[in-house]
Amino acid sequence: MDRPAASPQDWNDVRATLLRYLRARGAAPDIADDVAQETLARLIAMSQTQQIGSLFALAFRIADNLIVDAKRREFRQGGEVNEEWESDDPSLDRILDSRRALDVLSRCLRRMPPLRREVLIRRRLNQESCRAIGQDLSMTAKAVEKHITRGLLDLRGALERAGVDFSVLGE
Repeated sequence: MDRPAASPQDWNDVRATLLRYLRARGAAPDIADDVAQETLARLIAMSQTQQIGSLFALAFRIADNLIVDAKRREFRQGGEVNEEWESDDPSLDRILDSRRALDVLSRCLRRMPPLRREVLIRRRLNQESCRAIGQDLSMTAKAVEKHITRGLLDLRGALERAGVDFSVLGE
């Protein structure tokens, strides 16, 4: 089935719009020309085999991807890191792993016996001494330590069963 091809005037309009878009995004004129040409070649090839809903939206997406690819190639060849891209913030993977670990730990704490949970939270999060916790709960310091040990084992086991890497916790 033959699809109607866009007219040469349509392609010229797309090219001109792409060049303005790329230059507004900071692309050097020669890079903008190369990316616009490659984008048009891909668009024309795609239009021969499939219906394109929004020519300009697809053109912008392809151009953005080509710019990213060019930056990656430039980085691999030059080996220098663009200071604009550097960050001391944790990577997205690290953030997601940490959130997953937090979710596993929260569920485990909710399932824990109430006394063990209270002792663990008071000791590890609130930094209370074993003796103070024991006095408040009418327990010996040794009993408090056992609850802490069992609670930590429960948490570690939950993380292991969930396949969470302990390095995300800073251990």
